[in-house]
Amino acid sequence: MEKIRPKIEAFIFDLDGVLTDTAEFHFQSWKRLCEEEKIPFNREINEKLRGVSRKKSLEIILGDTKVSQEKFAEMMERKNTYYRESIKNISKRDLFPGAEKVLQEVKKGGFKLALGSSSKNARPVIEGLGIRDYFEVIADGNSVEKAKPAPDLFLYAAEKMGVSPEKCVVVEDAEAGIEAALKAGMYVVGIGPPERVRQSHVYFSETSELSVEKVLQSF
Repeated sequence: MEKIRPKIEAFIFDLDGVLTDTAEFHFQSWKRLCEEEKIPFNREINEKLRGVSRKKSLEIILGDTKVSQEKFAEMMERKNTYYRESIKNISKRDLFPGAEKVLQEVKKGGFKLALGSSSKNARPVIEGLGIRDYFEVIADGNSVEKAKPAPDLFLYAAEKMGVSPEKCVVVEDAEAGIEAALKAGMYVVGIGPPERVRQSHVYFSETSELSVEKVLQSF
């Protein structure tokens, strides 16, 4: 007998790669830091940083290179300073096509809505993009200790919305985020190429193809 799914009550959207693309800002910030420190860095390495925390990103970049805790913390903060400088001029024009439309659909459909981003700078980004008011809950890099692929961030968002995990839909573009959402027991919608998001329950190549109706049909 086919398992009956619970009714969807909430959506949790990742930020980078789903609603906007701050990846280039991150890339240039890490690149600047690595050039200063004479550490190898390129776009192939940068791709491994998709969806993971700043701390984990720096660990990946350093690899076997050892630095003191103080130096590690300073490098993270320096990268963050570069990144915050770069996003000062972010605006609604930086939203992906269809991004605000699907947020509007979620709200009109009576669903609860949360942001679930590993970034500690998610709030200034969504404020710059002009979409802050859509979200009832902001779950970001400051909300939990364990970042994606741990499920904590999404479970935190569900708890704050007062919705059980199995009634939540997560929209993600990164393998780490998809893994986190699956661990949380949520329904996962992937955005991106199949080779990256195939573990999702359903996926679309880009945000402009996404709609609440399509998600409900797939569910």
